[in-house]
Amino acid sequence: MYVILDIMGKFIVIRHHESDWNHKGLWTGIRDRHLTEYGFRKSEEIGALIKDIKIDHAFASMQVRTIETLSCILETTEQFHVSVEHCAALNERDYGDYTGKDKWEMEKVLGEDGWNAVRRDWNCPVPHGETLEMVYNRTVPFFQNTILPHIQNSENVLMVSHGNAIRSIMKYIEDIGDDDIKNLEMLFGEVIIYELNTEGKMISKEVRRIESKVNA
Repeated sequence: MYVILDIMGKFIVIRHHESDWNHKGLWTGIRDRHLTEYGFRKSEEIGALIKDIKIDHAFASMQVRTIETLSCILETTEQFHVSVEHCAALNERDYGDYTGKDKWEMEKVLGEDGWNAVRRDWNCPVPHGETLEMVYNRTVPFFQNTILPHIQNSENVLMVSHGNAIRSIMKYIEDIGDDDIKNLEMLFGEVIIYELNTEGKMISKEVRRIESKVNA
């Protein structure tokens, strides 16, 4: 009697590196901004961290900073023939009226507690923008319906996205509660490599990182 085991692929998660607005300390959100020279260089260093992993499929948002980061990674890993999809579901959170404002000046306006709530809480409203819950409601169905089937098909999948989009997917994968999500941050220069079950839930998690200093 033969037993056939389902072999799941790996899920590699990376945040884009420094954009020009990150460098200036501005809330970027859905505004399209290019990487800085530092961001390009660090994206290449991130790629070096995963040269040992064969990438079968890659996803990025529609925003140029993730596209540039992904391009650097694939070039550094010399994986030029990877199938790539760019998807609006993976775009960054819309910061509404706060877009383009100096984060550190806004901390003075909102107060430390209010500022932290805007940045990290599950359902903190932003004028004319999205909450993290709203981001979750677009990213997680995309993960379940589009990304996960590749992983279930034994493919190693790389996703390059944004801090809040990634946090929302991590919330699902790691079963993080609404009150605890404020303690989760996806750092610049960090690579997360997940082993998942067939439902897309975490079996194991490996973190690799480079040194990064970003004003964000």
